[in-house]
Amino acid sequence: MFGWWGSAVVRFRWAVLGAGLALVVVGATWGTGLLGSLTGGGFDDPASESSRAQQRIVAELGEQGADVLVLYSSESTTVDQPAVRGPVTATLERLRQRPEVAGVVDWYQSGSPALLSTDRHATYALVRLRADGDDGRTAAYERLRPALEAPGVRTQIGGNVPFLVTANQQTTEDITRAETLSLPVLLVLLILIFGGLVAAATPLLIGGLAILGAFVAVRLLHLVTDVSVFAVNIITLIGLGMAIDYALFVVSRFREELAAGHDPHDAIPRVMATAGRTVLISGLTIALALASLLIFPQVFLRSMGLGGVAAVLVAMLAALTVLPALLAVLGRRINALRVPLPGARRRAAARAAATTSGASVAGGGWARLARSVMRRPLPYLVGVLVVLAVLAAPFLGIRFGGFDERVLPADAQPRVVTERIGAEFPGGNANPIYVLVSGAPIASARTFADRVGRVAGVTGVTVAGNRGEHTLLSVTYQGEPNDETAQRAVRELRGLPGPAGAEVLVGGRPAVDADLLHSLGTRLPWMAAIMAAATLVLLFLAFGSVVLPIKAVVMNLVSIGASFGVVVWIFQDGHLADWLHFTPTGFIEPSNPILMLAVLFGLATDYEVFLLSRVREEWDRTGDNTAAVATGLQHTGRIITAAALLLVVVVAGFATGGTTFIKLIGVGMIVAIVVDATLVRALLVPATMRLLGRWNWWAPAPLARLHRRFGLRESAEQA
Repeated sequence: MFGWWGSAVVRFRWAVLGAGLALVVVGATWGTGLLGSLTGGGFDDPASESSRAQQRIVAELGEQGADVLVLYSSESTTVDQPAVRGPVTATLERLRQRPEVAGVVDWYQSGSPALLSTDRHATYALVRLRADGDDGRTAAYERLRPALEAPGVRTQIGGNVPFLVTANQQTTEDITRAETLSLPVLLVLLILIFGGLVAAATPLLIGGLAILGAFVAVRLLHLVTDVSVFAVNIITLIGLGMAIDYALFVVSRFREELAAGHDPHDAIPRVMATAGRTVLISGLTIALALASLLIFPQVFLRSMGLGGVAAVLVAMLAALTVLPALLAVLGRRINALRVPLPGARRRAAARAAATTSGASVAGGGWARLARSVMRRPLPYLVGVLVVLAVLAAPFLGIRFGGFDERVLPADAQPRVVTERIGAEFPGGNANPIYVLVSGAPIASARTFADRVGRVAGVTGVTVAGNRGEHTLLSVTYQGEPNDETAQRAVRELRGLPGPAGAEVLVGGRPAVDADLLHSLGTRLPWMAAIMAAATLVLLFLAFGSVVLPIKAVVMNLVSIGASFGVVVWIFQDGHLADWLHFTPTGFIEPSNPILMLAVLFGLATDYEVFLLSRVREEWDRTGDNTAAVATGLQHTGRIITAAALLLVVVVAGFATGGTTFIKLIGVGMIVAIVVDATLVRALLVPATMRLLGRWNWWAPAPLARLHRRFGLRESAEQA
C-alpha cells in the first residue's frame, strides 16, 4: 500500500506540488483571516448550574455585572475636585448617550463608597454594554474605547471584555514573537543536522504549509461552530513542530536510500513504505489523542482539539504528498548547497557506511548505549524511574483554581485595574456567590437569605436585586474564590432547601470554578479511555503486538507525570517566577493539565512510533530482540534527538510569551520532550524491551492472524 502510494506521488508529482501551492495561496490570503475572526473566552460549561444561573439572572433581572471597568485617578488631587470631577463626569455623561452602552454606574451619581478609593485619589465606573455574546461585546467595546478617556485625567481600562481583547492581542503578539525567535534558530539547527541548505529548508517549507493549511481548515470549521482565539497558538505550535518532525524523518530516510545507491524515483516508494508508514501511524495517533478534547463542553478545550487535529492531519498529509513530490523533483539535489561544517565529511562517510554495513550500525554510539542498557536493564530501569518519580512528586500537591487577570503581563491594563481596585478600594476584590431565588415572594427570599447567612464560611448576604418573584442574593465569604472555604460554601448552598415552590440557582465566580472542576473530572476518564484505546489499536496494527502498545501507554504516562510535577513546582509553587516573568497564583487552572495531557500523550507516542518502527523492521529481518533494539536505536536515536531539539526550539518561542497559561504549556512541553527523548526512549525503553525479550512481540493467536491480514505492515523490500 505505502510503496504504491509513493509510486503514485512520483508519477503525479507536479500536480501534487500545484495543489500544495494552491493551498499555500488560499491559506496566506483567506486562511490568515482566521486571526481576526475567532472568539474569546469559552472556559465554562454551558450546561452547568453556574452558567444557567447567569443566563436566568440576565433574563429576569438584567445584567448585574459590568463589562468594562474604567478607572480614573490623579496623583495631585482628589477626584471630587473640579480638575478631575469635571472631565470625568462629562465623559461619563457622553458614554450614557452612546448606543453601545446599556448603563453606567459611577461614584458621582450613586455615591457608593465602594467606587471611591480610600485616599480619594481614584474612582471607577462600571459600564454595561448593549450587546450579546463575547463577540458582540468585543465589537461594541472596540467602537467605544476612545470615548472612555477623560481629558487630563489618568484613565485605565479593565473588566471582562477588555481582558478578553487584551488576551487576544497578546496571543497574536506571542505567535509573532515565537516565529521570530524560533525560525532562524530552526534553520541553523537544520543546517547543522543535514549539512546543506536545500535539505534544511525542506522541513520549514512543510511547516509553513501545515500552518497555513490548518488555518484554512479551522476557518472552515469556524463557519459552523465557535472556535476560541487560543486555538491559533496550538495550530502554530503543533503544525510547525509536527511538520518538522515528519519532514526530518522522511528526508533523512530519503537521503539514506540515496546513499544506499537507489535511484531517487525508486527511493520514494521505499521511503513511503517505511518512514511514510511511520508518519501515518504517528499522525493518526496524535490526531486521535487531540480529538479526545472534543468531548469537553468548554469551547476553549474543544477549540484546542479542533486546531490541534487540523494541524497534525495537514502536517501528516503534507509529509505524505507534497514532501515526497518535492523530493522526487529535487532528487539528489536534496544534498545541494552543502555548508562546510567541521567534521561534516567524516560524519557523512560514517552514515553512508552505516546504511551498508551491519557492523557499522552495531558499533554506533546509539547502539553501544542500547547494548549498555540491555546488559544491565534492571539498574537502569530502577534509576530512571527514581529520577522520574522525583520530578513527578510535586504533582501530588496540585491545587486547582480558575484563571484571572494575573495570566496577563504585569503591565497589562486589565490586570493593573483589577489589582488597583483590589488594593485601593474598600471590598474591591470581592467575587460574590450569586444565589437566584425564582418563584417566591421577596419575604420568603429574605427568610431564605437568613439561612444562607448561617452557612459555614459565609460572611454576609445582601439582596442585590428583585423583580416580582425573582430575587438575587449576593453572598460574601472568607478567602479566595478557589479556596476550599468558598467551594464548600457553594456545595452547601446548593444543598439548602429553598422556599416552597421556588427554584434556587447558585452562580458567581466560586460556583464557576466548582462547576468547571466537576465538568472536567466527569469527562477525564472518557478522554483517557479514548487516548489509550486509539494508541493500543493503532500500535497493534503497526507492530502486531499487544505488549508494546500497553508499554507505550505506560511510558507516555511516566514522562507526562514528570512534566506535570515540574509544572506544579514552577507555576503553582512559584519557583523560577522571576526568571520566567510570571505571577504565581498558588494554583493551576484545571483546563491546562487537560490540554497538556492530550498534547503530550500524542507527542510521546510520536517518538515511540519512530523508535519501534525501526526496531520492528530489524526484528522482522533478524529475529534477534537485542540486536533489533540496538540497531533500531542506532538508526533513530540521532533523528529522535534532533526532532526533540527542533521541537524544543519551537515550543521555547511560545514559552517566552506574555500569557501565563501558554507559557505554562510551553514549559511543560519542553520538560516532557526532553525527558521523553532522553530518559524514556534512550534508557527506559531499551531496558524494558530487554527484560521482556521475545514477549515484546507477543499477541494471542486470533489477534496475530488479524494483524497478518489487516496490519499496517510493510518494509522497504516490499515497496
